[in-house]
Amino acid sequence: MREIEASGSRFFPETWKPLSTMNTSGPRQRNSKQGEDQKTTATPLVNQSGETSCVLPIPTSDPRIGLEVSELKQSFLDSLFCNLGRIPSAATPHDLYTALALAIRDRVLNRGVQTLETYLERDARMVAYLSAEYLPGPHLANNLLNLGIWDQTRQAVGELGCDLDFLQQQEEEPGLGNGGLGRLASCFMDSLASLEIPAIGYGLRYEFGIFDQVIRDGRQVEITDKWLRYGNPWEVVRPELTYEVKLGGHTESWTDEQGRYRVNWKPQRVIQGIAYDTPVLGYRVNTCNRMRLWKAEAVESFDFAAFNHGDYYQAVHDKMFSENITKVLYPNDEILQGKNLRLEQQFFLVTCSLQDMLRIHKLVGRSIEQFNEKWAVQLNDTHPSLAIAELMRLLVDEHLLDWDTAWRVTTNTFSYTNHTLLPEALEKWPVDLFGALLPRHLEIIYEINRRFLDAAQLHFPGDAARSARLSLIDEAAGRSVRMAHLAAAGSRHINGVARLHSDLLKQSVLRDFADLWPEKFCSITNGVTPRRFMAVANRPLAGLISRSLSDDGWLKNLGELHRLESLADDAAFMEEWRAVKLAAKQTLAARIADRTGVSIDPTSMFDIQAKRIHEYKRQHLNVLHILALYLRLKNDPLANVPNRTFIFAGKAAPGYFMAKLIIEFINAVADLINHDATIHEQLKVVFCPDFNVTNAQCIYPAADVSEQISTAGKEASGTGNMKFALNGALTIGTLDGANVEIREEVGADNFFLFGLTAEQVQACQSGGYRPYETYEKNASLREVLDFIATGALSWGDRNRFRPLLDNLLQSDPFLVLADYQAYVDCQEQVSVRWQDAEKWTRQSILTVSRMGKFSSDRAIREYVERIWLVPPMPVPEPSAFG
Repeated sequence: MREIEASGSRFFPETWKPLSTMNTSGPRQRNSKQGEDQKTTATPLVNQSGETSCVLPIPTSDPRIGLEVSELKQSFLDSLFCNLGRIPSAATPHDLYTALALAIRDRVLNRGVQTLETYLERDARMVAYLSAEYLPGPHLANNLLNLGIWDQTRQAVGELGCDLDFLQQQEEEPGLGNGGLGRLASCFMDSLASLEIPAIGYGLRYEFGIFDQVIRDGRQVEITDKWLRYGNPWEVVRPELTYEVKLGGHTESWTDEQGRYRVNWKPQRVIQGIAYDTPVLGYRVNTCNRMRLWKAEAVESFDFAAFNHGDYYQAVHDKMFSENITKVLYPNDEILQGKNLRLEQQFFLVTCSLQDMLRIHKLVGRSIEQFNEKWAVQLNDTHPSLAIAELMRLLVDEHLLDWDTAWRVTTNTFSYTNHTLLPEALEKWPVDLFGALLPRHLEIIYEINRRFLDAAQLHFPGDAARSARLSLIDEAAGRSVRMAHLAAAGSRHINGVARLHSDLLKQSVLRDFADLWPEKFCSITNGVTPRRFMAVANRPLAGLISRSLSDDGWLKNLGELHRLESLADDAAFMEEWRAVKLAAKQTLAARIADRTGVSIDPTSMFDIQAKRIHEYKRQHLNVLHILALYLRLKNDPLANVPNRTFIFAGKAAPGYFMAKLIIEFINAVADLINHDATIHEQLKVVFCPDFNVTNAQCIYPAADVSEQISTAGKEASGTGNMKFALNGALTIGTLDGANVEIREEVGADNFFLFGLTAEQVQACQSGGYRPYETYEKNASLREVLDFIATGALSWGDRNRFRPLLDNLLQSDPFLVLADYQAYVDCQEQVSVRWQDAEKWTRQSILTVSRMGKFSSDRAIREYVERIWLVPPMPVPEPSAFG
């Protein structure tokens, strides 16, 4: 950042005065673009009794919401002085970022107020997106893009001696999700606003988000993510929106004077949830929806009775205990205490959100029986599926609806998106734990289950085995509540997130529900927002595309990318395309050198696998191939192996031993190869620490090859595959998740396919797969695994990677060895293709031009038309102060 002048006309123009010094009793002089007097209109302030208490002048135009350079400068300075109490000579970089963020937030919130007024006045039908995770990424750049003021803001802060890129780097992103699920939720929020769909996203305001990852001695070390340590300028606390949350205790039942069966929940403890709103602005529209996150607090923060008796710890105990619920994102759930906290988090999310929806419902004057007509609630995976039982409790116990009416309302309110086929990821809660924490909800789930199984018996009479499979209560190995079954039974629609995933969902984990209710099931393939992952993450590429297409309409209609296809053979365009890619690779190379100390060649092929570390995603298959290339070069230094840089990024769950061992494996191979001078830097391997949205925005644009090599049938969809392809990477992958549809769209010639299909995987595993036989028959594989077994990657320690080898040779649950040779052969095709620069560039252009289907806008339109039935509601241009 250039040095900031503390005085003079550069940072503090002589005509500038902070808002707090302005005379608000009449017209005021401002340093506006024209330098003219700003006219004001006297607006009465009315108190609760209806009496006019004073008159405040409200300007008909205001620099707090203007988009001109002079207005942005004025607003930035006002925020620095009036909101932060800083002068430039004492301001830290974060102060300057915060001042800019507050200035931009004013413009966003102005549209948010107009949006809220529009929705209330027109009694809009609303989408409520319930998600335990969100990964919105940095807000500043996205809001600048959506407001259309990127260049104006750069000029404004530049004229004040600041650099916009430097200020953006000061932003802490909210790490409120573990990976793809949370990022998808944020893509959907972006698209809902951009398509002008009335919506609100509900989630949890974790004080500490997903851990920051550092690599020490090749191992992952988790560091606390203190994303709130400097505050969050984008959120607005709403202390008036506070809801009671009951936990534990017991229930008491009776029959009232009307003969109705009634239940009263007597909780063991009560906490409260407080709303924090983050505005989500649409792209070049006035619609600004809200992401409403809940923070847990004690009903009473300080126990004076305990304090007066000298028990200082007990005086604040309730506050600390209550706030634990939103203290940290998803604790390790391997122990009972962790499971209990996770269940508390999920209930806290759904009860605060539903109570808020009921408040809004009452505000617009609707009857409680019309709740499903006002709200379309989407359950983002099983985490919020408790909402079904909680809405039933609220309707039956609090609003005194009869059971059948309440169930009709409930089942017409919710829809459920399934995100996984892995049995271990389909949440189940031990009945004892569930009942101790949520006694009333267990009773309600038992009643739902009784009525549901009675109805199922009418369709499948005498089929006891099917009833056991359908039951919301799993009786095997200790009784437990099946949350996916609750979501399926209580939802109007159930969807998978890719065509293959949806088919497998109906054939496997929810097969009996599909047999019972085939009309409930549909498929909506995921998408990603091109605003975040192209226009923000890869501005040079977005600029090239817009110039070549003569407009930027493709950011609203990604299908317009098909017009690039006519340029795929244009020599000048291809040269520009390669220049943009090289610049992105240079940027990533500089970032890697700064963070890891590893120097990489930007002209080499960047082969990247960036995603959560998990056995089914098969990062270790990638590494086996890298070792095969290394051994090949050691045996034949003249082998035709083009220069390659293999880049990995991703976090392993803290309690997932094998995933963390895979990270060690990657780094051990990197250490071996990067320090071996005999291969003349033909190969480099790098692990980029702390994969998050900010780092992803640097990684996706730089990729030449996108590794999407999960075991077929295990990945629900994937969205990283879409982000890489939209930035011009060619995919090597299996027929898994959305890979199937990406290959169909971009063309088989532009996709490097290998591996078993989902059907072949199932047949292999059910047919008695013996991985050791594969090892014995494949000389290349045997050489690689034997090399690892010697301890060559661990200074002679043969035991360090023994668990990994034993897993592969004895069970190989994700068929790494079965797909090894096909993967190696396919990678040879990648190497050959890379050496033809013209052909590679052409395929990169064609890939981008054919990715229009994979916009989150398209996905949201399908949800709107097929599930939610919520029409768009354009918001008019906001006036000053909303």
